[in-house]
Amino acid sequence: MPSAESVLFMFGLCAMVAEAMTAALAAGRRKMDWFGVAMLGSVTALGGGSVRDMLLGHYPLLWVKYPSLLLLTGGAALLTIALAHVVHHFHLLFLVLDAIGLVVFTIIGCSVAIEMNLPLIVIVVSGMITGCVGGVLRDILCNEVPLLFRAELYASVSLVTGALYVAGTYYRLGDVLVLLVSLAVGLTFRLLAIRYKWEMPKFIYERGDPH
Repeated sequence: MPSAESVLFMFGLCAMVAEAMTAALAAGRRKMDWFGVAMLGSVTALGGGSVRDMLLGHYPLLWVKYPSLLLLTGGAALLTIALAHVVHHFHLLFLVLDAIGLVVFTIIGCSVAIEMNLPLIVIVVSGMITGCVGGVLRDILCNEVPLLFRAELYASVSLVTGALYVAGTYYRLGDVLVLLVSLAVGLTFRLLAIRYKWEMPKFIYERGDPH
């Protein structure tokens, strides 16, 4: 049976490709040139992990250690250009890919923090940063309010996934089992949130509103 590390590594590569491709679609909606498409794809796929590593002092950054990841993510984004004419047929697939990216990156972030023997709350936050910040950077570069703050449950999915992964790891329930269960629960939670439009309560304030 493959180790949890190898399984997580393969899922991580798939998640990077998925996030790069979804970012390319966002770049296309903003009419970016090919360089912009490739850059946005790499920033989205690698940004969360890079911000996490800088905050935790975990060096070298992954794309510095493995420069081929820049080619992988930038290439995946550029490949999306060639597939643009059929992308509308795969709307559901891209939703699933984005959900997979969120969940996988969250687990990777938690795993890095666990290896550094950091406090529990830092481990969970590390997972959330890894899972969510790439999408935040994508939306900021596209001049949009980040999805994290305006739509279906997103950070909450990351929080639940990370907490479940950390709990399973703490109680030593089996690395591969914990990984697969966390992936399944997180992915299901995210897709249900999209399907039924589950949202966090919103704070709406208008100046002069007596209520």
